[in-house]
Amino acid sequence: MAARRPPAFAIRRAEPRDAEAMQAIFAAPGAQAGTLQMPLPSVEMWRKRLAEFPPDDYLLVAEAGGEVVGNCGLHAAARSPRRRHAGSVGISVRDDWQGRGVGTALLAAAIDLADRWFGYTRLELTVYADNAAALALYRKFGFEVEGTLRQYALRGGAYVDAHAMARLRPPVAAATPAAGVQRKATRTLRKREGR
Repeated sequence: MAARRPPAFAIRRAEPRDAEAMQAIFAAPGAQAGTLQMPLPSVEMWRKRLAEFPPDDYLLVAEAGGEVVGNCGLHAAARSPRRRHAGSVGISVRDDWQGRGVGTALLAAAIDLADRWFGYTRLELTVYADNAAALALYRKFGFEVEGTLRQYALRGGAYVDAHAMARLRPPVAAATPAAGVQRKATRTLRKREGR
């Protein structure tokens, strides 16, 4: 029996046409329990939010079979020049698609953008302390708990704790033309000397 492969997801940037799908994701109990979104979101609110999304931030969506099944935001952590190295992420997956690799695909895409295009060396997030699946996902990608925020948010009539997590990436050393020239000269010299 062949191993079952996880479904493939098309990851793309969210567009205003995704308003109904976003509303459906955040209207579900699981997404509400795992995020700071309020109950009973409207399609119009999402249409407006998507139309006005800051151009420097990214809201990615995962599609499976032409349906949006999850989203991930990648945002500048702050507008201060001293925090340009940091970004924040937040993920939500449609209730009926949780546990099927959507979060993994979205977070991998967001980290690729953060590392290779934005130059972020620090990614931050906040996750409810009782969200075991999300904690496992974040740890898989190198996020570590930096602290616990007590009574962080009101959820269903009770205050719940959250963890502040971050993923640190060492700065990437820039390749310099001089270094390349030096390596080539060293190789040439070794060839001449028979080494």
